[in-house]
Parts: sequence; structure tokens; C-alpha cells
Amino acid sequence: MAEANNTATHQAETLIDIRQASKVFTQGKLQLPVLQALDFQVTRGEFVAIEGRSGSGKSTLLSIIGLLDCFSAGEYLLLGQSVPGLSAYQHSVLRNRHIGWIFQNFNLISSMTVAENVSLPLRYLAGVKAAEYRSRAAQVLAQVELSDKLDAYPEQLSGGQQQRVAIARALITNPSLLLADEPTGNLDSQSAEIVMNLLSKLHQDGATVLMVTHDPQLAARAQRRLYLADGQFVATATQPTAVMAATTSVNMPATEQRAS
Repeated sequence: MAEANNTATHQAETLIDIRQASKVFTQGKLQLPVLQALDFQVTRGEFVAIEGRSGSGKSTLLSIIGLLDCFSAGEYLLLGQSVPGLSAYQHSVLRNRHIGWIFQNFNLISSMTVAENVSLPLRYLAGVKAAEYRSRAAQVLAQVELSDKLDAYPEQLSGGQQQRVAIARALITNPSLLLADEPTGNLDSQSAEIVMNLLSKLHQDGATVLMVTHDPQLAARAQRRLYLADGQFVATATQPTAVMAATTSVNMPATEQRAS
């Protein structure tokens, strides 16, 4: 059994509770195990990095946690709710209200202004008036230091600025959980540092952040670091001491090639 032990206190609220969960992709008669017997918990206020090479299953795991896919077997509790028992509509409501997504490719709509892109998630929330969209977009853009870009279009921004817009969009619903899928994968080193500093500040301000990355230097910025290989957690470390507590004989790789 692959296991990643939660290092938080018993009093901390568990946002994610995954037990003996697996994912199998089926193509005709062929079955491909992608995730195997995972045990994994995240408590409110943690910054957790899941590190692994391309094909390790980390992005599949994040998409399941973010309610874009589902496990083939096992239990998944999100905010105390059993995800397998929810309807598609309940999935959508839970995802829109409690999860903020940050994608590697930014996923901004080119025909919309920055303010319109950032406020887009509000359109799917009950009780939010259209008159509030711009003011709320301005608030979160101030958090990412892009207050002067409200009326700009994505093509007028650098890659780093576009990713900060994407972070603002993820923040606008005040989600319980921020999910970052290779958030610096398309950025130069300077822009990547700005984005990572922003994620660290959001965590310091109380945000719960779950990030997947192939880069060990980025993973080391997290409060807790897990290594995923062949669909199983094989090592874990807690910052700042970064003392390795391998759950198997496999050690956390010191270096890794950039995923293509």
C-alpha cells in the first residue's frame, strides 16, 4: 500500500481524504493502471507539492482531486463529502464553489479582457450579481499586482502576467482549495520565481495549495513534498527540515529532467 501520512495536528480540518484509491484506464480489452492504492490527506492551510516525472500519474491525480475525473476504486472525501456518491450536478457545484484551478497553459480566453477572464467563475455561482464582477476582479488583480491590467487582453501580457491573471481567476470565488498543475511550466525562470513567490504568499495568508510539478526545486518550496512514481507515493518530506521519510526503499530523486 502506498501511503502519504498527514503531518498536521488532529485538530486541523481535513479538506482532502483519499483512501485506497486507484485509477485504471481501459482501452478495449487493455487495462492500464495509472494510480494504485493511494492514501492521501491534505489539511486546511497546507502547501503540498506532488512531484513526479512525466507519466507518473500526478496530473491524473490532480484532475480527480479537482473533480474533472474520478477514481476507478477507493474512497474520496472532499470537505467531508463522499465524492463517489455525488451526482454530476453536485460535482459541478462543489467544484465551482470550492476549487480554484491554475493551469500550465493559463487557459485565458483571448477575446475577453483581463477583468472578464478573471470574473468568469462568478457567472457559475448562485447569488453573485453581474454588477459585482468588475469590482471583485479588481480586488483579486490587486492581490497579484496587476491592478493596471483590468482592460488589457491576454495577448498584450507576458507569460508571467498571464499566469498571474489565471491565479487571480482561481482566487475570485474565495475557494477552499487552490490546485496548480505545473504552474510555471511555460514560464521563463524570472516569471516562474514571481509566480512561486505569489503562491508562497497566498499560502502564508492562509490558502490551501496543492501543486503538481516535475521540478524538484519547485517542489522544495512547498510545506510538504510527495514523490509519485508509477502511480504510487514512494517518498515524502516535510519542510523546512526536509528530512526524508521514505515509505519504500525508493529515495526522492535529487534531480530530474524537465518534462516535455
